[in-house]
Amino acid sequence: MQRIMAKIGIFDSGYGGLTILEAIRRELPQYDYLYLGDNARAPYGTHSFDVIYRYTLQAVKYLFSQDCALVILACNTASAKALRTIQQKNLPSLQGGAGGRLVNVLGVIRPTVEAVPAITKTGHIGILATPATVSSESYVLELEKLSVSKAVCQQSGLYSVSPQGGLIITQQACPLWVPLIENGEHLNPGADYFVDLYLRQILEKDPQIDTLILGCTHYPLLLPKISQWIRNNGKRFAASDIQVISQGYLEAKSLADYLVRHPEYASQLSQGGSCRYLTTENADRFSQSASLFLSSPVQAEHIDLE
Repeated sequence: MQRIMAKIGIFDSGYGGLTILEAIRRELPQYDYLYLGDNARAPYGTHSFDVIYRYTLQAVKYLFSQDCALVILACNTASAKALRTIQQKNLPSLQGGAGGRLVNVLGVIRPTVEAVPAITKTGHIGILATPATVSSESYVLELEKLSVSKAVCQQSGLYSVSPQGGLIITQQACPLWVPLIENGEHLNPGADYFVDLYLRQILEKDPQIDTLILGCTHYPLLLPKISQWIRNNGKRFAASDIQVISQGYLEAKSLADYLVRHPEYASQLSQGGSCRYLTTENADRFSQSASLFLSSPVQAEHIDLE
């Protein structure tokens, strides 16, 4: 059977996954990529588990049909609420229909979590994320699987009871950060209030936090304001210096390591250095909005998933 050389698919419910794509392309520029944003049905965080799973599975199937061998769920909500079910329930049948290719689906939460123990000194971790990701407790569950935390979390407080030697985790939902970013207001003075609001809230819950995870792929665009706030206010609220973890770099390093450890996947991937952009929304609108997330212009194509 003739082997079809494959691409790496990057999926997000909207635009934030573009920050993951750009970081991966900086780390692995030789491969061919296909980005899919389900912008017409975003945001996913307001939907039920069943809807998020169904939408994500539709996107994964589409990317496999377009000759992708690996699909990265560059969306914390999809990674939290659909990845495990797709891997366990759907991947065997998807593998069978892939025309002889090996296929797999990976997420963004575990690579982020794996970096935490080497960064924190106090063992106190803060997670800044969308309400859906916070309520899923996915970061806590992943830390538990790494046997470094037995924290008990709730959406509206701290939330943590940790065994000796474990991590203490505080989650903070930041519902207004994504709208600020997608409306291009994230670097304007009006965004300062909401950066201050959520950072104060999380550090008031646990002043021992020394590591903040940006648990949404949009949030790196707010990093200049977050870093400035920490420089100006961090010592007033936190007992230690605060490190901020952004997902793009970690996901890119994780994927590079994955391909080294799994040459059977790397050998399938075409190396033309290309990238196509697909959206379920208006293609012109996507192309314009993508400029907030990428350093170069793009020309998107419209597709339908249903």
